[in-house]
Amino acid sequence: MTALQTIPSLKHQVSPAEWQARVDLAACYRLVALHGWDDLIFTHISAKIPDTDEFLINPYGLMFHEITASSLVKIDLAGNKLMDTPYDINPAGYTIHSAVHEVRHDVACVMHTHTAAGVAVSAQRQGLLPISQQSLFVLASLSTHAYEGVALNHEEKARLQADLGETGFMLLHNHGLMTCGPSVPDTFLMMFTFQRACEVQVMAQAGGAELIPIPQQILAGAKAMAAGVTRSKGGMGGALAWPALLRKLDQQSPGYDS
Repeated sequence: MTALQTIPSLKHQVSPAEWQARVDLAACYRLVALHGWDDLIFTHISAKIPDTDEFLINPYGLMFHEITASSLVKIDLAGNKLMDTPYDINPAGYTIHSAVHEVRHDVACVMHTHTAAGVAVSAQRQGLLPISQQSLFVLASLSTHAYEGVALNHEEKARLQADLGETGFMLLHNHGLMTCGPSVPDTFLMMFTFQRACEVQVMAQAGGAELIPIPQQILAGAKAMAAGVTRSKGGMGGALAWPALLRKLDQQSPGYDS
């Protein structure tokens, strides 16, 4: 495909729940582009369609700032496309996202990025260091997964699932970052926090000065702290930030909801 095709609106062809998932996911892709976290066309975000085993993922070949609610591709856990579309899906994206959606029924959205700071931290043997407030939220629910090459081997899915467990953040060694949460807004905010923690770490290390680790007693209470913040905000806090983020999109990247 050499040109962006016009995709007719699917708003009146899908359920209201699916349409909302499409709008939120398209907005998430646009926000990733606005923040400079995209890697041309090569990373992926998925959102589960409520009360189904189906999920939405990006049309392979579109830049993230081009993605709309109607252009997203609906697939089942086996990777079958469930609606007519001129676009394919990223096979590595299918492997990673189907692995999570197969076993984590509490997860509505999965985000995966290849940012420079994220890959840099993923390549460090000690991983994410407890040196920032942002890192506390991540370390409260962080897992790691060893690099196995481009994620085209479906046998890797079982190992990724086992490594992920019940965590919300994953550091994929030599590869990048992944977050999975109960909603698109929460998953985006989780990635914002993870990304910022990695950026702070790389910048702090670049200065060459001795780093001040967060005291162990504070680290020990990080999970309870994160849980308290989650309860007080009715989630990870994404719902509070999401309307403002959508207003920013309406100004700077309109059309995501078409």
